[in-house]
Amino acid sequence: MSLLTMILKMSEGLGKTCAIFFLTLLFSLPLGMLVALARMSRSRVLSAVTRFFITVLRGTPLMLQLLAVTYGPYYLFGAAVSRNKLIPVVVAFSINYAAYFAEIYRGGIESIPVGQYEAAQVLGYTRFQTFVRIILPQVIKRIMPSITNEVVTLVKDTSMAFTVSYQEMFTIGKQIANSQTSFMPFVVAGVFYYVFNALVDAAMGRIEKRLDYYK
Repeated sequence: MSLLTMILKMSEGLGKTCAIFFLTLLFSLPLGMLVALARMSRSRVLSAVTRFFITVLRGTPLMLQLLAVTYGPYYLFGAAVSRNKLIPVVVAFSINYAAYFAEIYRGGIESIPVGQYEAAQVLGYTRFQTFVRIILPQVIKRIMPSITNEVVTLVKDTSMAFTVSYQEMFTIGKQIANSQTSFMPFVVAGVFYYVFNALVDAAMGRIEKRLDYYK
């Protein structure tokens, strides 16, 4: 197989890699905020349950979570395995990254001085208005470097979808490498991931720069 043919064949899986990446961000970013707020809840039960949820997801391998979400319903309830592997893959990635984003959000929220809340209360803001208009913009600005780090990691983690035989870029590269007995597909995959990461890093860098409005 020529190098060009190999690149074209692996490019077919690039779209699925991008689908995992963008759908995971679409669901995990807002879910992470909800988890963070539940973690900081005054309800001890809700806070404890959420903390346990975060501990489990951060303390077990993403690969194991992919297998559990994809094949767990079959072994536990006899349900059919989803024909569209993208669904369980995105579900597993989303809940995993939501746990990490939740802790990033929590750190950002708790870093805001109490005086900000008191000043908003004096001005007549409700708790919701205080959070949305005053606290959240500051939190986003502070946590962007940490969010960027997780987003860059996500690009590389998409390759773990091969564990459930989802035909994304790395899975196709691995199949070609096995059939051709060649390491070149892994080199091509590495270049793809590097370029993808460079684009993501540049985009996130521009967002960080726009939020750095005091400089």
